[in-house]
Amino acid sequence: MPKPAYDRVLLKLSGESLLGREPYGIHFPTTQAIAQEIKEVHASGVEIAIMIGGGNIFRGVRGTSEGVERVSADQMGLLATVMNGIALQDALEKISVPTRHVSAVEIRSIAEPFIRRRVLRHLEKGRVIIFSAGLGSPYFTTDTASALRALEIKAGAILKATKVDGIYSADPLKDKTAKRFHRIRYIDVLKKGLEVMDATAISLCKDNKLPIIVFSLMKRGNILKAVMGEDIGTTVY
Repeated sequence: MPKPAYDRVLLKLSGESLLGREPYGIHFPTTQAIAQEIKEVHASGVEIAIMIGGGNIFRGVRGTSEGVERVSADQMGLLATVMNGIALQDALEKISVPTRHVSAVEIRSIAEPFIRRRVLRHLEKGRVIIFSAGLGSPYFTTDTASALRALEIKAGAILKATKVDGIYSADPLKDKTAKRFHRIRYIDVLKKGLEVMDATAISLCKDNKLPIIVFSLMKRGNILKAVMGEDIGTTVY
């Protein structure tokens, strides 16, 4: 196997990636398939941490649109990510991948609290880390949490798995003339208003020169290909 392009990465998984064919909740065969792909990355020797979202169960924006106070709605969304973290940890441990679930909201009977040095030690020992509950605070998305945690653990890149194979000039499902970017600068993502990650996350990555690789999760093996540095999506630099 060729040498990976990165020694340590943070994989950003949306809650919707666990939906599979279901309209809501967790599709366990899909979760198991994602776990198998993560196992392949782990077997390559790359240290991997995962930031999991919760949009398949509850999204804070939805709650506020229906009259729920913003802080309460965001807290509900944070707890949804914890449920996804439990499901992903279970799927990984069933295929013998050593995993630690780290929650930014303190739930000691379910997950470890975030302690940076402990997380680094887990990674050095070859354990996969699942981050849930974002940053543990309302108003911050899991995109921003991904950027901050990636910087804290000194990841070489953020891998953002999506439904499309990169960043386009327009929505490729609506505009047939949309052009896919192979590489694009942080500043151009912000200027063009491209919906890659929120502006806070992009700015954090820009200030610290942390690349973001956006690729499709729909194609089997793409997580490993991204780690290996293959041209499968769009790199924000």
